[in-house]
Amino acid sequence: MLHIQNTTKQFPNGFTALESVNLTVYPGEIVSLVGTSGCGKSTLLRIIAGLEQPTLGQVMLDGEAINGPHPKVGLIFQEPRLMPWLTVRDNIQFGLEKRKLPLYKERVEALLEQVGLTRFSEALPRQLSGGMAQRVAIARALVTNPEILLLDEPFSALDAFTRTRLQDHVLDIWHYDRPTLILVTHDIEEALVMSDRIIVMRSNPGHIHDTFEIDLPRPRRRTDAELQRWKERLLETLDLSHLQTLAV
Repeated sequence: MLHIQNTTKQFPNGFTALESVNLTVYPGEIVSLVGTSGCGKSTLLRIIAGLEQPTLGQVMLDGEAINGPHPKVGLIFQEPRLMPWLTVRDNIQFGLEKRKLPLYKERVEALLEQVGLTRFSEALPRQLSGGMAQRVAIARALVTNPEILLLDEPFSALDAFTRTRLQDHVLDIWHYDRPTLILVTHDIEEALVMSDRIIVMRSNPGHIHDTFEIDLPRPRRRTDAELQRWKERLLETLDLSHLQTLAV
């Protein structure tokens, strides 16, 4: 279980990105962080990942403080960040210790199949589409069976069709091992399709403004009337002057 306790982040220039954030995320839960630009969503994700240290407060995972990159936490960025000289398979298993690699070989092959890239396992990143490259990044983040998977706007650079397919693909993969997913997104529809809970953040400084429990059954149809009603409720909680950056 992940506990974010009284977490504040102030940068050396005096800017306070987050103030007194408290949040508990349960095993297997999918949580989205939404809000206007500058509300601290990505900063909070980086703190959970151990890439930033809070000024005050702490992040606890299963009773252990996260003070740096953690083997139980995986991270997917907006860009795939693949090694251009490595094949798809080698990118997925990149970073695994040589002595542990035999233990993961079956896992690597299973993930190649799950992300639909078995036929492209020997391809180089330059031979892949944007969506395929992001699927490699997803497989790489999952190869060590992380307890928590953090996604920092992983679909925002893709076209609408590919973005929708990858959202569904991540949900399909999630059903295998049920890791906890924490997603940062500007896309309200994306948050509604994927999440059990949506955390709305506001800025000056960044804080949790509201929480929505999304009790819609899965799979969720994007055109469903109930999902659209949820979308209206969420938009009403956001700063009206920035709605254009959040609408789908």
